[in-house]
Amino acid sequence: MDKKGVYAFFNNNNIFFTFYDICKLFFSLRNSISDKLDKSGNYQFINPNNFNEYCTNDKCSDNLGKVNAGCLFLLDAFFIDSTVFNSVAKSNINIIDYIIIWLSYMLNLKKSEGNISNLKYFYNTYINNDQYKKSINGVTEYKDYKDLIDKANMVNLDMRIISKFYHAFNELCMMYIEFDEQSPNCNKCSKYADEFVKKYKILNNDSDITKDGPYYKLLTRLSNDYENFKNKCNDFPSLSTIETAEKYTHSSEDASSNSSIVNKLFIVLSIFGAIAFFLGISYKYSLFGFRKRVQKQYIREKIKNIKKKMVR
Repeated sequence: MDKKGVYAFFNNNNIFFTFYDICKLFFSLRNSISDKLDKSGNYQFINPNNFNEYCTNDKCSDNLGKVNAGCLFLLDAFFIDSTVFNSVAKSNINIIDYIIIWLSYMLNLKKSEGNISNLKYFYNTYINNDQYKKSINGVTEYKDYKDLIDKANMVNLDMRIISKFYHAFNELCMMYIEFDEQSPNCNKCSKYADEFVKKYKILNNDSDITKDGPYYKLLTRLSNDYENFKNKCNDFPSLSTIETAEKYTHSSEDASSNSSIVNKLFIVLSIFGAIAFFLGISYKYSLFGFRKRVQKQYIREKIKNIKKKMVR
């Protein structure tokens, strides 16, 4: 889908972007730039002509150049000018988070070289470049694409962790794409809902993704877009129920663990108490025996003295 096709697609839909619209664009991108490497370990352009305008000399010959073309394609699709920008920003400015999830996943497919992550290298090489610093016509909230990305506060995060959200996002998108608004059929997209819930559970239990941490907003983003869809398919599992159940499981495990520790401590203390008790008895009786011997010796000495006096 070229740039004209993107605008035509938007104009044929609601003026405010729905999550369905967002997913269609990402799906179109995935059909043009594969999210899998080829046998040689390189990125694959399936429809390179759609992205030539974003490449040097109208041709993307290097790997990161291909990813850069895909990133610029998405940014232009959603934010190129005030007409498009306002239709997105006023309904779902968080699209930028999904773009960075896609970017992180694509960059994470290849091993980082040196001490710098591919995301940081990409930022320094491409985002910090003129292509991302062109003003967005008629928009005052953000100066340019770089400013838009910077304000998302995600570039300095761990690309490996951000990319974990990619497959959950894909399953969520397939739910929206397969669902037919004109002839709703929840069964048709239930398998994607099941897969999304599985992946959500994994993310929800990931030790890298904590409630007070920087990655939690991405989990919340996915959760909100899932719950919005669930309003159309009430039989789909609720993520809040999953979270509550998992918290209960964790607290039960903690309680069980604490109970086990207390029981073990009680047993140890009981053993020490018993030892102390028997030692106390032993000591008491040994002391008692010692006193008895002293008393007997004293009585014998008394009797001896009395006998001596009687003999005299």
